[in-house]
Amino acid sequence: MTKYKGSSQEAEDSQWDVIIEPQAHLFDIKLRDIWHYRDLLLLFVKRDITAQYKQTVLGPLWHFIQPVFTTIVFVMIFGKIANIPTDGIEPVLFYMSGITIWNYFSACLNATSGTFVANAGIFGKVYFPRLVIPLSTVMSNMIKFGIQFLLLIIAISYFGIKNHDFYFGSSWLLIPLLVLMMAALGLGAGIIISSLTTKYRDFTVLIGFAVQLLMYATPVAYPLSYLSTKSFINVIRYNPLTPIVEGFRYALFHKGSLEPIHLMYSGGFIVIILFIGLLVFSKVERTFMDTV
Repeated sequence: MTKYKGSSQEAEDSQWDVIIEPQAHLFDIKLRDIWHYRDLLLLFVKRDITAQYKQTVLGPLWHFIQPVFTTIVFVMIFGKIANIPTDGIEPVLFYMSGITIWNYFSACLNATSGTFVANAGIFGKVYFPRLVIPLSTVMSNMIKFGIQFLLLIIAISYFGIKNHDFYFGSSWLLIPLLVLMMAALGLGAGIIISSLTTKYRDFTVLIGFAVQLLMYATPVAYPLSYLSTKSFINVIRYNPLTPIVEGFRYALFHKGSLEPIHLMYSGGFIVIILFIGLLVFSKVERTFMDTV
């Protein structure tokens, strides 16, 4: 049972499971409520997965088709035409690995950035921690990442057998951490944008091509070493996504470079963005129904 603070039956508080009351201060985020609503969180995850495949002919196969065709285009344009080196990694594997980790970030960012606008109908009818929605999106996109990562493993195995060059070592233990960092960055940036779109709908239009531009400012289609003689390398290096993408390739192939200090920089940036995102999201959720 749920009770709203200020009821005339306050003497019977002990009979209620949840008391809904105004937030006392800005830092009153109530993350503990998310655990209380964990069943609802899993329900939203199931809903997101079902909605992706409903009324589609190929279903989950679309998650294989997209990275395959993108990889082919990258091989042709960046590998064959531009002749950009791939740090000694098989070109197909180089591009596919970058696309796989990037797709997870972009999917999380795009989906969470529309949290308030897309779910205004639900938010206006029933109470639950609003953060459940973006969290469910990040978790459901993990399924998509898992499918594409499986495809990447198949490709790694094929070229490993073909070229007699297969690496599997301790650096693979970094992969869960790097994926978690991508998820946290996508969530943090996404909920900040979702909070802004309640008043400024321009961000909805902006986010689409901004993500595309950001991909080219991240070493997805080229290694960071390729820019070593370029004057703008620091712009790319201080992109917090750069160490994660470079680290993901290093973990898989043990080629290229992985600077722990750069990874720590990304981690610090993610913590700040996620913290700011939670504060902004918590503040906006109290009044967004007046502006959506």
